[in-house]
Amino acid sequence: QVQLVESGGGLVQPGGSLRLSCAASGIIFSMYGMGWYRQASGKQRELVAAITKGGSTNYADSVRGRFTISRENAKNTAYLQMNSLKPEDTAVYYCNVGRGAVDYWGQGTQVTVSS
Repeated sequence: QVQLVESGGGLVQPGGSLRLSCAASGIIFSMYGMGWYRQASGKQRELVAAITKGGSTNYADSVRGRFTISRENAKNTAYLQMNSLKPEDTAVYYCNVGRGAVDYWGQGTQVTVSS
């Protein structure tokens, strides 16, 4: 059974930092591309950052230069380091792993940026 578990969300002040983790089980993590998505209240889910099996990365314009995606295949874990957080980064953040036509989602972790 495939399971993705996100952690690291919470409440942070504007300008602060958080590090999200996504721990995968039930798959050979190194064989999957991975992405972090977010969904703010009343908005569509959007891709925030992605990393391929080979480690190539891609970022949404709104987070480029502030967020960093990484992966540690030996631990079946991916990370999203979020710096210089803004109120508009407030959302539920989801991790996704995909390979071909198959993909899996985590349950999400809430990130709230507020003073």
